[in-house]
This record gives sequence, structure tokens and C-alpha cells, in this order.
Amino acid sequence: MVAIGEAAPDFEALDQDGTPFRLSSLRGSPVVLYFYPKADTPGCTIEAQGFAKDFGEYRAKKVHVVGVSTDSCKDQKAFAKKYGLPFTLVADDDRKVAEKYGVLSREHGVASRISFFLDPQGKVLEIVKGSPDLHLTKARSRFLQA
Repeated sequence: MVAIGEAAPDFEALDQDGTPFRLSSLRGSPVVLYFYPKADTPGCTIEAQGFAKDFGEYRAKKVHVVGVSTDSCKDQKAFAKKYGLPFTLVADDDRKVAEKYGVLSREHGVASRISFFLDPQGKVLEIVKGSPDLHLTKARSRFLQA
């Protein structure tokens, strides 16, 4: 798995709209890069809605929020539409991004719930594992209460 202090691996994958998204396009701003197992499941919905609720504050601080799961573009789009998610959801259905970050669950074949908080240069500042609420609390503490 990518470690604290390392450069976050760059990647290009399609977002929920089928548009190519490249992580390095966000350089110059901090990033919450969060991996989640499956769109529109209870824990993943809690996490996504939490980031959506605070999205205005993240934008005001110029922090980008990017969610990544092994779902298809179609599933990511439906998830974003259903809950009004205003941030980028990456469709990693070939699992290459999760592999690159070392977060692919071999047992289940989906991304584990792990967040990487990146500085403006793309370096990993913090890694969070655990409940959706812990991810939200740690992200707020790192980026919104500073």
C-alpha cells in the first residue's frame, strides 16, 4: 500500500460521466482521495453523503474530494445522481487504480475503505482506515478545521 510521505501514484480513469479523469490534474490543491467498496451500499452512502454535506466548505478551502470504487461508470453515475453527489467519482471497474494504491481486497475483489489525504504537491499526508464516520471526521479535522 502507498505510505505516508510518498507521492500518490498518478492515474487516469473514467469518472461517473465517462470523462477521463487524471489525479495529477488536481496538483496545486489538497485532495481527499477516498476508496470505497461499492456504490449505493449503506456505509458507502453514509461516507459519500458526509462529503457532499461538507462539500461547500471543502471547495471554499480549495480541497478536492474524489471517490474511487470498482463500480462501472453507469453505477457511479446512478449513485451520484441518486444522492446529489457534487464531486468526482472514479469508475475503477478494471481495478487498476485500487491495485496501484494497494487497496484491492483480494477476498472480495473490491476496493477497501481507505482514504488518502494529499497535500497540494500530491504527497500522502495521512491514511485513514475504518468506519465511514472516522473518514469524515479525520478529513474535516485535517482540511476544514485548519
